[in-house]
Amino acid sequence: MNDGAECPPPRPAGTGATLELLVHGVGGATPEHMLDDPRTVRVSGDDTAAVFRRADDVEAENRPTGPATDGRPVPEAYVWCNLTSGNGARALWLLLLPFMVANLAHWMRPSAHDRARTVRLYGLLVRLVGLSLTVLLVAAACEVALDLTAWQCAGTRACAERHTWLGFLSPTASGDGWWSPPGRRLALASLVPTVLVGLLWYLSRRTWSAYESEQPLVREPGEDTARSALGRPGFWYGRRLVARLRGAHTAAGLLTVAAAVVRATARYDRGTGGPAALQTLGRLLEVALVLGAAAVVAVICRRGRSERHLDRKLDATLVRHLPLGALVLLVLTLVHACWERPGWASDGRLPGDAAFGGITLAQGLLVIVLAVVAHLLYRSDPDPRTAMRGLAGPAVALLACALGGVMSGGVSQRVADWLDGTRASIPGAPVVLTWQASVIPPLLVVLLLFAAWQAWRTLRLARAERAVVEQDYAGEADDPDRTRRIARTRAMATLTDRGPLFVAALSAVSLVLGTAALVGAMTTGRTPSDAARTTHPFVHGAADTAQALGSWLIGFGFILFVTLGRRAYKDMSARRTVGVLWDVGTFWPRAAHPFSPPCYAERAVPDLTWRITTWTRSTGGRLVISGHSQGSVLAAAAAWQLTPAVRKRVALLTYGSPLERLYGRWFPAHFGPAALAALHDEVDCWRNLYRVTDPIGGPVQVPAGDGPQVDCEPMRDPLAHARSDLHPLPAPILGHSDYQADPAFDRERGRLLDRLRPGLPGQRPGGSL
Repeated sequence: MNDGAECPPPRPAGTGATLELLVHGVGGATPEHMLDDPRTVRVSGDDTAAVFRRADDVEAENRPTGPATDGRPVPEAYVWCNLTSGNGARALWLLLLPFMVANLAHWMRPSAHDRARTVRLYGLLVRLVGLSLTVLLVAAACEVALDLTAWQCAGTRACAERHTWLGFLSPTASGDGWWSPPGRRLALASLVPTVLVGLLWYLSRRTWSAYESEQPLVREPGEDTARSALGRPGFWYGRRLVARLRGAHTAAGLLTVAAAVVRATARYDRGTGGPAALQTLGRLLEVALVLGAAAVVAVICRRGRSERHLDRKLDATLVRHLPLGALVLLVLTLVHACWERPGWASDGRLPGDAAFGGITLAQGLLVIVLAVVAHLLYRSDPDPRTAMRGLAGPAVALLACALGGVMSGGVSQRVADWLDGTRASIPGAPVVLTWQASVIPPLLVVLLLFAAWQAWRTLRLARAERAVVEQDYAGEADDPDRTRRIARTRAMATLTDRGPLFVAALSAVSLVLGTAALVGAMTTGRTPSDAARTTHPFVHGAADTAQALGSWLIGFGFILFVTLGRRAYKDMSARRTVGVLWDVGTFWPRAAHPFSPPCYAERAVPDLTWRITTWTRSTGGRLVISGHSQGSVLAAAAAWQLTPAVRKRVALLTYGSPLERLYGRWFPAHFGPAALAALHDEVDCWRNLYRVTDPIGGPVQVPAGDGPQVDCEPMRDPLAHARSDLHPLPAPILGHSDYQADPAFDRERGRLLDRLRPGLPGQRPGGSL
């Protein structure tokens, strides 16, 4: 899509062209399935995302008799599944899950009126939480590579002999090679976290170019009339902010590596009274690191996204010079570490406890302040449907920090066990990380109890729902087993509405256990099992079991995580299982963390906007955007981006839509009641289909006002309760799928098209459709 490309001139109105633009949802779909035809042709797009038509409809607009002789619109499928799925290597994106969760917290802020400064403060706090996660990740890599491997294991005879690949680093090896001194070992090992930072920078830059670099359609001045932030010209083009954050986080990662090295060398130089030149250089490096950290924080504190206009500028000084300066400082630190220091031997641990404890404490304070700010925003515009009364963002930010802490602690503990096992020849991972890994078993116990409680509630609801099912299918043959199955499906579908309760419970337990772990590590200075050694044998045994079990659970969880991710990207059924949360997480632009997985909507929404605008201008015809599940969210976002003249030729048909049930509750500032009501006013006509058996879709609950009602009556599912002449075989319970198989779908689509009369905008009747 070329910048500023001109739309083709409109044809005379009233050509009779009618188009249905289908947008699939979670799990993806093939164009053959969407168009119900084995012969499809790509009419626009590439291998990543494209628009397809049936082979017989490629030139439908040029037919003398019109594009659809049977009265139906020409179907056209927009296939975007390759934006979120692909080869199994993309499963590694799951390792960036804490970054994605933190980015979600940015978009979960409550809606507010006349609170611009408070809104900016909310965004700033989330960006600082994201920065702390980057520092935590790199610090964990430093712990594994520098402390556990190069400092402890390579510096210990027993550990180094068990791992022959560390022989050239061991000072006890024959001849004590050039890399044997502790400083040089640290300098060499620092390449591992440095490469990790470089890989994150590369992936962020590459995914931006591949997924998010498509510029939205350029509008004329005065065409921005949407009342939602999603309709602003620059909402789906955050290049400037992502580039600035990428530079700041890259610099922060490099500075973290440099700090891990210089902390050890400077401490030794001061403690042993080394050469004055080395001590002075060490102090200068420490001062430079502090100044560099201050510069990074200052960049993070700058204004966030520029949404009111299409911002193509780049802060070249920050994007290039800040990471380059951090890299130069790291090189100087490594040169300083490689200096000859006779008599220096590695002993104990590197000073990591204070660093990890400080990161955890800072994250806790940021989340607390964020909760206060979110509460103030919620009080300015309260809405009972908002998840957790406006505290969803802080809760999710806390979960991101907890997930990062557990992953860091678990990986460090597993590497320590792998290097040393039960021999206790090396001190092992920092005490703080050991405590964090030890809270996993009690956390899982609490979650299992919560799951059992929810299962009991669902069972009771299913029993109560049987009477409702019998009433809905009154007059049909009685089938108790069928009734129980339908009631159970309806009860299971309500679990989505209890998501806020689950997140609240999980975040509360994580906060309590995380605080206990931090206090235990800081007050005792020992691992859980060592701290409980002098207490009752049962307490000591429980602490020892939690410590060991937590370490193994992290290792098992890591393998399960990657395996599930690979299967989700390659197997359609597994993708549907985890696709909801993943597609919600990667729908939003990277506004808080540049290393989170790429935002597919920054490609999909401009694609849809360009296609709708160019087709309506070139044909003067009518168009229905038909969105299923997550496709309905993309359709709504594209409708917001359209100009008023184009919106008057467009109808919106959503089905199985999470617009209100998920997005409206969790992202009230952008999909709350006010935003959806504005969309209803701006789009000429909109209808929403849903089923009570659908665990994802639901009503959008937009008040009718002066226009028609958006929500239809709930669709029957299944269509028949028992066998009949019309349904000789049992009708399936469809739930979230196959909305187009219901006769109500064609009926509602036809009524939408009837309101979009050729040649003039549809008029809003006073009653319902």
